[in-house]
Amino acid sequence: MNTRYSFSLPIILCLASGVVFAQPKLVDQNATKQTKALFFNLREIPKKGIIFGHQDDLAYGVNWKAEPGRSDVKEVCGDFPGVYGWDISRLGQPENIDSVNFDNMRRWIIEGYERGGIHTISWHADNPMTGGNSWDKTPAVTAILPGGPKHTFYVEQLDLVADFFLSLKSTKGELVPIIFRPFHEHTGNWFWWGKGNCTSEEYVKLWQFTVRYLRDEKQVHNLLWAYSTDQFSSEAQYLEFYPGDDFVDILAYDDYHSIKSVDERAKLQYRLKTIVSLAEARGKVAALSETGLEGIPIDDWFTNVLLGGIQSDATGRRIAWVLVWRNGNIKHHYAPYPGHSSSTDFVKFYNDPATLFERDLPDMYKK
Repeated sequence: MNTRYSFSLPIILCLASGVVFAQPKLVDQNATKQTKALFFNLREIPKKGIIFGHQDDLAYGVNWKAEPGRSDVKEVCGDFPGVYGWDISRLGQPENIDSVNFDNMRRWIIEGYERGGIHTISWHADNPMTGGNSWDKTPAVTAILPGGPKHTFYVEQLDLVADFFLSLKSTKGELVPIIFRPFHEHTGNWFWWGKGNCTSEEYVKLWQFTVRYLRDEKQVHNLLWAYSTDQFSSEAQYLEFYPGDDFVDILAYDDYHSIKSVDERAKLQYRLKTIVSLAEARGKVAALSETGLEGIPIDDWFTNVLLGGIQSDATGRRIAWVLVWRNGNIKHHYAPYPGHSSSTDFVKFYNDPATLFERDLPDMYKK
C-alpha cells in the first residue's frame, strides 16, 4: 500500500446545487484563529468571484522600486490586488533573489494584512548541496532528509523560515496568516526538487518533514500549505508527488503555457477543472498560483484570455485566486503599468463582477 495515500477519507457533503464538498480539515489544527478564518473564507470566496493577485506588487514596478504606497496595479485601476505574492529565497541575507529587502517585505506584508489583503509566499531555495540557486539541478533532496549529510543545514534554513514567519505581527500583535507554497512546479525538472532530480517518495518525505518541523517543533501556526505543480496532463500526474490530505490545505498549479491565447483554452479548462474537483473532494481550496504573459502583448489578454478562460468552465471557475508574476522591468512584467497598451482592458477586468481586488474582499480573517 502506498503510505502517501493512507490518510483518512474526508466526510463528503452533497449540496442541492450538485457541487460536492468534503468537510474541511486544516493541516494545522492549532492554527491561529485568523489563519483558520482565512482558510474557510477562501473556500467560500468563489461564490463571490476570483481574487486577483500580483507578485512583489508593493516592492517595485516598471521604472520604480521601494516607493511608499506605490503599486503598478493600483496606479492603473485604483485598487491594490487582493493577493500579494512574495518569495523568501536567500533568507538570512538582506535581500531575496529579486532584490527585495526582507525588512521592507515584512513591513509590506503587515501593511497589506491590515488593509485586508492576503499573502502567499514561495521559496526559491538555493541548492543545499552546491550553494547554487534553485535552478542548479544537482540532486539534493535525499541529502537534506533526516540522516542525510545536509540535514542539519536544512534544519538551520527552516529555523530562519520560522523566525521570519513568526516575526510577521500586526500592530495589534496578531500573526499574519501566510499561504506557504514551497517546492513548487515540481512536475517540471528545472528546480533541484523537481521531477527527475528527486523521486516522488523523496519529495513527499521532504514536504512532510518540513510541515512537521515548522508546525510541531517551531510552533509556527500562521501557515496554510499550498501544493503547486506546473502544467499537467492527467489527474495522476498532478497527484504523483502529492504529500497527502493531512499535509496540504490548498491544491494549486502554475500555468504559463495555457494562457498565451484563446486557442489554448481547452487545456486551461481541463487543468482548472481537475484541481477544483480534487480540492473540493478533499475539503481544500483551489488556486491558479502563478500565471501571466510576459510583456502582455495581447491588449485584451486580461478579459478575453485570462478571465474568459477561467470562466469558460463551470467547475474550473471555482478557484479562489489567480496570481500573475512580477513587474521587473519594461520587458519583464505581467501586470500593466500606466500607459501600457493593456491598461484599458485591465480596468475592464477590474470592473468585472467576477474579479475581486483588495477593496472587494470581505473580512477574510474573521469567521
